[in-house]
Amino acid sequence: MSAPSGRTYSSGLSIKKMLAPKEEGSDETVRDFRNMPTESYGIDDFKMAWRRYAHILKENGDKTFYNAMLKRDPVSKPNDLFVLEVDNQVQVDTIHPRLSELLGYLRKELNNYAIQVEVILTDNPETENKYQTGKDIFAAMARKNPNLHTLKKTFNLDIEF
Repeated sequence: MSAPSGRTYSSGLSIKKMLAPKEEGSDETVRDFRNMPTESYGIDDFKMAWRRYAHILKENGDKTFYNAMLKRDPVSKPNDLFVLEVDNQVQVDTIHPRLSELLGYLRKELNNYAIQVEVILTDNPETENKYQTGKDIFAAMARKNPNLHTLKKTFNLDIEF
């Protein structure tokens, strides 16, 4: 271990810069795609490329982005625009900084640089049950498959854990 030098090192990140509103046109990743290819593609091709990218995210450990991409299919709008609806602000905050990576992947895979993806918070989130106990989980599973009650009685299973 080295002796302390008294100097501090910063990574260059600044909360002040991150929270400051961005000026219009200040995005460094803005490029002119007018002269780039815009080949036609089918919705199935788009969905396959979408899912391939989601699985790349899963392999890299980005489960929030992965889950947001696969929970709902993106909605196709005119002019190569796709809208992804997400459930909460955490998903929006996770996806927005990496949206250019997603767009780059989709554009390259489909050879169409006119593709745009917009992320919006849904007005109608699907209600997701949060199970608190093993009994709650068993009841939900038994609603889907009533044979579980027979299995529980036959083997005298205890679902309290």
